[in-house]
Amino acid sequence: MARVTGIGGVFLRSTDPKRLTAWYAEHLGFVLTDYGVTFEWTDEIPKGTGSTTWSAFPCDTKYFDCEESADTFRARQAVMINYRVDDLDGLLHTLSHAGVWIDHKRDDQPYGKFAWIKDCDGNRVELWEPVA
Repeated sequence: MARVTGIGGVFLRSTDPKRLTAWYAEHLGFVLTDYGVTFEWTDEIPKGTGSTTWSAFPCDTKYFDCEESADTFRARQAVMINYRVDDLDGLLHTLSHAGVWIDHKRDDQPYGKFAWIKDCDGNRVELWEPVA
């Protein structure tokens, strides 16, 4: 049977797409191309953890919520993206010094460490450092 084998792209709406793209390049190290950003699985870190999770959540989930947001749209955003990172603590340290909003909540699981930030458009973003 023909099937989907992974995530082919992530597309976000923005009132200022160039600003949002530049924010991700500056703060999360995205390497820009003519078409945006491409992640090649050849740079999988750590080796053997190459996977992408797709999950549907109930409408009333609190998992995407930004408690600090007075903006109802942002507090109830429809999509949250999880980005794999190679050094969660190091990245959070860098983001903190750059003034990026970082949720105080952390989650350590047997399959990795998680933290949450907001991008310059106010989108809640999940960061995940997988374990080998």
